[in-house]
Amino acid sequence: GRVVMSGDGLVGAVGGAMASSDTPLGIVPGGRGNDLARVLGIPDDPESAINVVLAGHSRRIDVGEANGKRFLGIVSVGFDSECNRLANETHFIRGNLVYAYSMVRTLIGWRSARFTIVTGGERKRLTGYFVDVANNSVYGGGMYIAPNAEIDDGQFDVVAITEVGKLRFLRGLREVLKGAHIGKEEVTTFRA
Repeated sequence: GRVVMSGDGLVGAVGGAMASSDTPLGIVPGGRGNDLARVLGIPDDPESAINVVLAGHSRRIDVGEANGKRFLGIVSVGFDSECNRLANETHFIRGNLVYAYSMVRTLIGWRSARFTIVTGGERKRLTGYFVDVANNSVYGGGMYIAPNAEIDDGQFDVVAITEVGKLRFLRGLREVLKGAHIGKEEVTTFRA
């Protein structure tokens, strides 16, 4: 097997590259978000995570592909991808606060985007903030954007936030921490 000590980005890259092999990948969380490890029940503490690896616990998970690159967690387009880009470029804030900072900064200049989603021959068009294709339930250091997503069910949970005022969107971000946004009028969800 192989072991990676890193955050979701490098873990996803290595895991994606190894996806077609039968070699297990051990994960020791070492990034800011560590969302994949969180979903898999791997402790944040390095010593405890290494004990999980040494115990040989393993689980097969789904792997997605976007623009020729494999992913293990969540692919975002729109607002979320801009937030993630800004968070990755921000080095003066440590820990999960970088995600809150990047959201506020991105929201200030945000203009609604147009999305077209095609699945099973059906075409959906919507305008809003983002579309996320989720293999797991969590991103951004613990935000449950797709609380019903299962990492090994062979399906993606697609979550989109459509047109809504910026203040309402900002208030709704607290609900995302618990997954309580599902079912709201401005939230579109389906499986594919």
